[in-house]
Amino acid sequence: METPFVSIVIPCRNEEKFIGKCLDSIVENDYPENKLEVLVVDGNSNDGTKMLLKKYAEQYPFVKILTNDKRITPVAMNLGIKAARGKYIMILGSHSEVQKNFIKENINAFNKYDVDCVGGNIITLWANENLTAKSIAMGISHPFGVGNVYFRIGSKTPRLVDAVPFGCYRREVFEKIGFFDEDLIRNQDDEFNLRLIKNGGKILLVPEVVSYYYARDSLKKLWKMYYQYGYFKPLVAKKIGAVLTWRQLIPAAFVSSLIFFGLFSLFFKSFLLIFLPIILSYLFVNIGFSFMTAVKKGFKYCFTLPVVFGVLHFSYGLGYLKGIWDFILLKKHKRKALREISLSR
Repeated sequence: METPFVSIVIPCRNEEKFIGKCLDSIVENDYPENKLEVLVVDGNSNDGTKMLLKKYAEQYPFVKILTNDKRITPVAMNLGIKAARGKYIMILGSHSEVQKNFIKENINAFNKYDVDCVGGNIITLWANENLTAKSIAMGISHPFGVGNVYFRIGSKTPRLVDAVPFGCYRREVFEKIGFFDEDLIRNQDDEFNLRLIKNGGKILLVPEVVSYYYARDSLKKLWKMYYQYGYFKPLVAKKIGAVLTWRQLIPAAFVSSLIFFGLFSLFFKSFLLIFLPIILSYLFVNIGFSFMTAVKKGFKYCFTLPVVFGVLHFSYGLGYLKGIWDFILLKKHKRKALREISLSR
């Protein structure tokens, strides 16, 4: 069987710290270099990223650099896809690394299963050695932190799912359903994948396909990231006419109940009887999961994990409620406002 040509698209901006590790992991893959191209789409980086990319492009002919003047992630994805020559097109994150057999296992899955997109489990790494960074990495790979997102918590068997990290797509997918929605600064892959499923496509999670992802290294960055995830979910739902998964509603329902009952409890004591059990139950469960994790990982995480879980849930929930207010109730949809959010990252 002939080895197919594969294109890897990597959106990138100011990733001097991580893009080298990402490209090294691709270079070290066991896939033939003459059947591979890597398209790094740079959003006018102003750190040392451009110089680093230039060195890789000079050393490895299959690495090419494209420019994304709009500096928006889905724009970068689409620029890369349109320039790609591969039979299979993979979207990879600049914060990621892949195992040596990553590309080959993706292609093996396509040969074995009749699916349109393949992805695998993701192992979350901490960005540095400090306690907060390690706690964040644990939090976003824990079921209490992210729910039943199989690629984050791990799957031992192949399964059809609604999303995978760093998906590898058949080229025909883009010809059939179009490209990534450039209105979506975040969650563009969620919208694209559900659009694929609605058009009869199949997304497969394969355990043998393994990648690594460097989590954010501060609570501020984590809050901003998950607030944006939550904020754009209602817009995704509006565009596709459906809620992606019910798990995404839980943080918003939790936060809205706290706001509602907490506000009314200031005027009516009876509402306090509902507000207190909600917040105390959450604290009990949060501390409980944090303690169980700390027993395995180290007692010091007892103090940081509850904060990380809280940041995940409250930032996402508040972002989701703001998204409902802006995109559903006010019907606000101005590209300029979306760009401002993106450029402030």
